[in-house]
Amino acid sequence: KSTLSISHQDVVRATTAILREARIKSSKAYFSIPDFSTFFTTFTLPAMTEEELPQAINYEAHQHIPLPLQEVTLDWQIIEKKAANQKEATPFKILLVAVPNEVIQQYQEIAANAKLELLSLEAEVFGLTRALIGEQEKQETVCLIDMGARSTTISIIDKAVLKISHSFDTSGNDLTNIISQGTNLNYEEAEAAKKKYGLLDSASQTKEAMLPLIDLILNEIKKISLSFSQTEQKEIAKVILAGGTALMPGLVSYFTQELAKPIIIAHPFATIYYPPILEKDLKAIGPSYSIAVGAALRGLE
Repeated sequence: KSTLSISHQDVVRATTAILREARIKSSKAYFSIPDFSTFFTTFTLPAMTEEELPQAINYEAHQHIPLPLQEVTLDWQIIEKKAANQKEATPFKILLVAVPNEVIQQYQEIAANAKLELLSLEAEVFGLTRALIGEQEKQETVCLIDMGARSTTISIIDKAVLKISHSFDTSGNDLTNIISQGTNLNYEEAEAAKKKYGLLDSASQTKEAMLPLIDLILNEIKKISLSFSQTEQKEIAKVILAGGTALMPGLVSYFTQELAKPIIIAHPFATIYYPPILEKDLKAIGPSYSIAVGAALRGLE
């Protein structure tokens, strides 16, 4: 979906109220764009100099972007260079990101109406990477899974470089809806059951209702991981779960069983100083705040 599901006025009112209540004095802001509004692709370009890259990338983008190029804003980065000698023309592997101009304009309007100075826009996955890829993970190949309310995004980060990012519609809200349908609970009751019981064996009805969707997510993870491993000849070292659904009871043990990889719950506050009394609360809200923390960290770079 290319447009926000809630009105600009509601977003502006909520943002302004938070800024006022939290007594935030700065008006400078970094915004993150939902991954479901962002198009990612990777491709290889033949040997050329770096000066020739921009024109070649614009030409190649026509083959990959499912929208007219005049309707999108492009950004790109080199994710692999074959030769260490910078002077030699070598093949490049490129990560291309495209965002519809309509989406960018929406966020620019929200910033203006909230009286915020918008310093930059970035796809959510970059904030997620900044918040969750620590010094150890920078030496590894890591799979980040962001299970949000509206979509799930699977990203593979190899030595701190984003190699693949894939979003699909199955989300936390879908899990709540399917519990509601399978157990005759209303939405609020189903949400409470999901958070309390999740995939625990003691909650057979809740678990049984959710398993088809959970297995769908797992199949996507396995498919993307296998494709990456076959192409790059590298194995994923660990999986990091982020998003509001990450703390659902039983999810980590089920993922560990199915993926046979270490599964870690996102803790974006781990490298930030905070009073020890906040430890429990920050761990509880951490998975939901990973992208926000990542965006804030960009302002400190």
